[in-house]
Amino acid sequence: MNILILGSGGREHALAWAVMQNPKCDRLIVAPGNAGIADIADCATLDIENGGAVVNFAEENAIDFVIIGPEAPLAAGVADRLRDAGVLVFGPGAEAARLEASKSFTKEICDAAGAPTAAWGHFTDADAARAYVRKQDAPIVIKADGLAAGKGVIIAQTAEEAEAAIDDMFGGAFGAAGAEVVIEEFMDGEEASFFVLCDGETVLPVGTAQDHKRVGDGDTGPNTGGMGAYSPAPVMTDAVVETTLETIVRPTMAEMTARGMPYQGVLFVGLMIKDGVPRLVEYNVRFGDPECQVLMMRLGAQVLDLMHATAEARLSQTRVNWADDHALTVVMAARGYPGAYEKGSEIRGLEALPEDSRCMVFHAGTGRAEGKLIAQGGRVLAVTCRAESLSAARDAAYDMVGKVNWPEGFCRSDIGWRAL
Repeated sequence: MNILILGSGGREHALAWAVMQNPKCDRLIVAPGNAGIADIADCATLDIENGGAVVNFAEENAIDFVIIGPEAPLAAGVADRLRDAGVLVFGPGAEAARLEASKSFTKEICDAAGAPTAAWGHFTDADAARAYVRKQDAPIVIKADGLAAGKGVIIAQTAEEAEAAIDDMFGGAFGAAGAEVVIEEFMDGEEASFFVLCDGETVLPVGTAQDHKRVGDGDTGPNTGGMGAYSPAPVMTDAVVETTLETIVRPTMAEMTARGMPYQGVLFVGLMIKDGVPRLVEYNVRFGDPECQVLMMRLGAQVLDLMHATAEARLSQTRVNWADDHALTVVMAARGYPGAYEKGSEIRGLEALPEDSRCMVFHAGTGRAEGKLIAQGGRVLAVTCRAESLSAARDAAYDMVGKVNWPEGFCRSDIGWRAL
């Protein structure tokens, strides 16, 4: 097959790495890609949120299968345009992608499906939102309703903090994403990420992980897009997985189908688990980043077969083959992230690191300039290792981190601490 992956981050590098291992992949193009992806696949310049442009590119390059990595093209309806043109695609249409693109939509679906989640309110006016907050207990969660690149969530410890977050969001701190705000009850417990494939009818679990959202050790500091992850998540026992499927995932999928928007793609189920009982935090309509890196490291070449079966509605005939192993990824970010950071610093030392089925450095915000590898984003590298135990995977990953020569970068030193 000729395959096109849309995206440029660590998630897309991990997807490309796994897809390239499958002999069914004849040619792989990634648009726009990054410096690490360019080492293993062809990269192309393309407006990935323009459905017409993506369709034309697929037709001109005889693409058999398109894998959409990030959420923005999904919300923009790129999968719909490809399906209309007869191009096989992995990823939900725009209506189904509202499960991530609109938090209020997700809450309405959960209410209709009876899926357990936090109590909530939806606001288009700052005064009404502030009045609601004053009647609630703190801490309380303030969310931009739309897509905010993983950053539009504030856990306010006091009513004053909550009102400040409301003012920031309606004031444009998250752009159009904050034009509407969802306010939620704060849920305590342990967070976990659960990934399932859905083909409109069948739901197939493909893995669990835990992400580290806060920038500092011990889960301190502001939220980020994710500073590291590991898989599997010990809190996701067989019983918790089954409860999640029966009370959250399958009822949601049935409600989506009943509304004429059957879900087809990967569903990222963000959970809060307390006393063995899962509640939904949020849905994402794509693989997480950096969770994708640890999942791809564990799943390998079979990922292409699973995504292909999802796109062709053949999940009932497939299964996932899991090794009894663990994977851990450490994100290296530019100093200052998630606030202001400088671009253009040189990264050295990667050529001496292993690249195989057990250790990889997945690139996110990287590029090439005058033959040098340079940092071009906030989250820049995801150093990822797989081993028989989580502690061994952690030790291997941090050993590799120590060999990266990038003074302008930093990472957390405690990825995996909850499980270990």
